[in-house]
Amino acid sequence: MARAKRHFIPGYIWHITHRCHKREFLLKFSRDRHRYLQWLYQARKRYGLKILNYMVTSNHVHLLVVDEGDRDVIPNSMKLVAGRTGQEFNQRKDRKGAYWEDRYHATAVESGDHLARCMVYIDTNMVRAGVVSHPSMWLFCGYNEIQEPSRKNVLIDYERLRRLIGVKSYDHLRASHRGWTEEYLGNGSKERQEEWSASVAVGERSFVERVKSLLGFRAKGRDVLEWNGCCQLREAAGNYKAVFEPEKVDIRLENTYFWDINAR
Repeated sequence: MARAKRHFIPGYIWHITHRCHKREFLLKFSRDRHRYLQWLYQARKRYGLKILNYMVTSNHVHLLVVDEGDRDVIPNSMKLVAGRTGQEFNQRKDRKGAYWEDRYHATAVESGDHLARCMVYIDTNMVRAGVVSHPSMWLFCGYNEIQEPSRKNVLIDYERLRRLIGVKSYDHLRASHRGWTEEYLGNGSKERQEEWSASVAVGERSFVERVKSLLGFRAKGRDVLEWNGCCQLREAAGNYKAVFEPEKVDIRLENTYFWDINAR
């Protein structure tokens, strides 16, 4: 199996999204969502993956992670979790073929307020989908673990999350997190915010410009855009929508060069 190219920028927070093949609902059974989280826990134990938040839906996942300078932690973790989840499902269903899209997408997220906004976006995914009315009702996300810290099979690095958000205590973080979520749910707007899952980086202009500089030639064709009160680095949609067939546009190939792996 050929090893895919990986491009690494150390010391950043990453919002990772990974979709099931052709957006099929391959995670529709709770047992498979549970197994994904169990393998995520194994990635935390084996490789030291630092998890800040997570969401497992019926056809895709969101992970909010932070690296500590080891270029292999995130790709090895994703390979383990995606690979084992897909293998187990295919064996149980006597199924062949791809379980995941070949590549996952990673967006660099600035700490502080932007990280907080990304957390809420992840937590409320199934609310926007109309499945539940509150994130506490969906068991396969980090909302409840943040609100009621677990003592067993802990996934979230509570202390790291507190520091990156920039609050003095975990009680303050928990109260703020609950408040941000309620504010989002109460504002009446539940539209998908593409900056969190279609951009290369999201944050203040200085942060986004720094990511662009670090990427060098790999950032060619990507512009710093202002959107929803923040800046993002992404390729203008017009640059690639004409290249691919309509049904393939949403795969967003323009941003999938971060830690690309074969997830089979």
